[in-house]
Amino acid sequence: MSSETVCDGDVTCGPVTQVHHYIGWSIPIGFAILVVWTIYSFIRNRAPHDFFWTLLGILQVVIGVQVLIGTILFASGLRPHPIGPVWLHYVYGGLFPAAILVGAHRVAKKYEDIPWVVFGVAAFVCFGLTFRALQTGLGVD
Repeated sequence: MSSETVCDGDVTCGPVTQVHHYIGWSIPIGFAILVVWTIYSFIRNRAPHDFFWTLLGILQVVIGVQVLIGTILFASGLRPHPIGPVWLHYVYGGLFPAAILVGAHRVAKKYEDIPWVVFGVAAFVCFGLTFRALQTGLGVD
């Protein structure tokens, strides 16, 4: 696979950057699946299958891995080339989704009968944030 498939021609892209890119695509897709699953479960008026919680746990770990890889890229001097402020990529991709998920865990404890609804709303917000992080990282306005 050539580096042109993932990165701009002016940036030297190694395997770490490519992994960051592919994980960056998988996170919003995973959150979109959780949102659709929540809507489906809400319409059926039934709690989602246990795989819902498995996917949520996987996404939380993957966000942590993505932040770690992003930190490595940052420390090695590689930065995204966004149209707007560079800091938006970091805030949308790591800080805000982590804060939303921590908040969702706290709120879900108060709604023990329907915690999946709380995480469905959190997944919707995290989808928007991580999709925007993807856009800023790719330089899309």
